[in-house]
Amino acid sequence: MQRTTGLAALVALTTLAAGAPAAAADRPLREVTATVETPALFDDEAGGIADADDPAIWINSADRSRSLVIGTAKNGGLRVYDLKGREVQSIATPEGGRFNNVDILTGFTFGKRKVDVAVVTDRGLDKLRIYRIEASGLTDITSADAPLLFSRDQAEVEEQATGYGVAVYDRYAVVSRRHSTRLGIFRLEERNGKVTYRTTDTLDLPREFRLPDGTSWTPCLEPGEDPQVEGMVVDAAAGVLYAAQEDVALWRINLAGGTFSSIPRMVERVREFGEPATYDPESEECTVDYRTGFGGRITADVEGATVYPTGKRDGYLIVSSQGDSRFFVYDRRTNKPVTIFSVVDGKRTDGVQHSDGAAVTAVSLPGYPKGLLILHDGENTPNNDRTSTNFKFVDWRALNLPS
Repeated sequence: MQRTTGLAALVALTTLAAGAPAAAADRPLREVTATVETPALFDDEAGGIADADDPAIWINSADRSRSLVIGTAKNGGLRVYDLKGREVQSIATPEGGRFNNVDILTGFTFGKRKVDVAVVTDRGLDKLRIYRIEASGLTDITSADAPLLFSRDQAEVEEQATGYGVAVYDRYAVVSRRHSTRLGIFRLEERNGKVTYRTTDTLDLPREFRLPDGTSWTPCLEPGEDPQVEGMVVDAAAGVLYAAQEDVALWRINLAGGTFSSIPRMVERVREFGEPATYDPESEECTVDYRTGFGGRITADVEGATVYPTGKRDGYLIVSSQGDSRFFVYDRRTNKPVTIFSVVDGKRTDGVQHSDGAAVTAVSLPGYPKGLLILHDGENTPNNDRTSTNFKFVDWRALNLPS
């Protein structure tokens, strides 16, 4: 049975008091380089309309050298890579599908065994797809009758306000809805040797905000759209969801079982927060008039979020500042700013621009003794005059942070 949380009615009234932005002063920018990159994906007919977006890291507990990186490629499906960035498997979308984000759930009870699964949002069909992960590759175990995530019927699916971002924990997947402020929690369940899911809670983040000067502000978006969330990560040890509402802020929301259990609190606002802006239908862009100074340091969109643990509650939270191709690092326990970095051109790879998804592990892997950070690169070069994207592998040691 679906449960809609009572927190939705409270969040808009408590946002600014509960979510003061981080200090606006930038810390020195660190420049790092990637060690490995995956093959270029091309968003055209010749390239299979493949557009890299969101990565996840699967640790092979039996043989870490055979661990895998799984990345979404939208209409191009899923791509699976080894630790050298070589593609080892390509999985097509079902008809009408478009794979957006992916996360990994370990120790899922499937039959009488514990297995690891990749949970993928299919924004084309408004469904989750679940893949069993083994060293030999991924196998689809999604139930044929898995329900729609948010849409009431197929006609609503066609409007594409569908499942978008995803973050998993325990037996649950938190999913955001495209062009909407809605988040849903879905419990994964085995049924007849396949996996389906059901809604356990929903939460609507605000779309309008009261500013310190007494005025109200709504993010500048295409008419008919609300400020959506894409990048998300669950810090399972802390019972916390971090949700990146692209044109607004990075939020922190407590979880309890399959429910949202706290009023959402802002970790940091985007720089454009509270600023007047004008939407241009021809360019489909907003022109911002910076005058209020109510925003934070992140340049919209705020995107991919991931957690690097150094202890039960200690470590780092990393998020993408997509608008200026930087990454912000926060203390995992306090959410206070730690550092800022960018990934620049190096001898082996080009840099990272306009990054969407991110994933990190603190597990020691061959070539990455302190862990591995995977970042989506939205402008891979050289691109031969074609739209090219891929994933960059960054040695955690390059960030030079205490562990």
